[in-house]
Amino acid sequence: MTKNMFKHKHPYQPFIQDDTTKLIVGTLPPPRFSTGELLEKDVDFCYGSYYNSLWLFIEKIHNLNLRYDNSQEAINERKQFLIQQKIGVCDIVESAEREKIDASDLGMQNIVLRDVIGYLKKYPNIDTLLFTGGNSKNGPEYFFRKHIKDYNIKLEVVSNEVPRIHQFVISSKVMESTQEARTIKTVSLTSGSGAANISISKLPLYKHLKTKNPKFNTFDFRVMQYSEFF
Repeated sequence: MTKNMFKHKHPYQPFIQDDTTKLIVGTLPPPRFSTGELLEKDVDFCYGSYYNSLWLFIEKIHNLNLRYDNSQEAINERKQFLIQQKIGVCDIVESAEREKIDASDLGMQNIVLRDVIGYLKKYPNIDTLLFTGGNSKNGPEYFFRKHIKDYNIKLEVVSNEVPRIHQFVISSKVMESTQEARTIKTVSLTSGSGAANISISKLPLYKHLKTKNPKFNTFDFRVMQYSEFF
């Protein structure tokens, strides 16, 4: 490791069950989750940062009443929801190094990726990947495109509207087993980070909905977008 670099290792193993059908794919949680210096309203689990809105969107969509604290109960509530909905989490970055200790994707260097295709081979019920961000540099879709080159897999466009949808085929050769080839869909959701608010505000659909209802905001837009997939 380079001198004075922070080794940012993913604090959580992938959360996948035998009957999981959808997989949430992000990059890395903020460094404080790796160092154990959680904030009062953080939850010690995937997407547990109080400033990452994924669980707030899910809570709104499903009318849940989740806890936001460091308790085991808060973790269990989220695990229970994911198991019931057959949703798993497998972030694509295993580790990275950072000069500056922050959560920016662009700040990651010497990145080690997880073998997401390996997990798809292991869990044959998964048919959808939900990227928490698009194809911008060091985002989950960006890394996934890099990762699948090793398997000679290419993404095909299904829809170029936001959220962009692609698909790819895992051939029976890649499966290395009796499993047949299968098609997996990928959905590039608009990131839950505050930085994505600017790109949302430029979307024609958002502008149209905002004109119809001035109270409509970027949070509402994401809830609307995510509800189709969660």
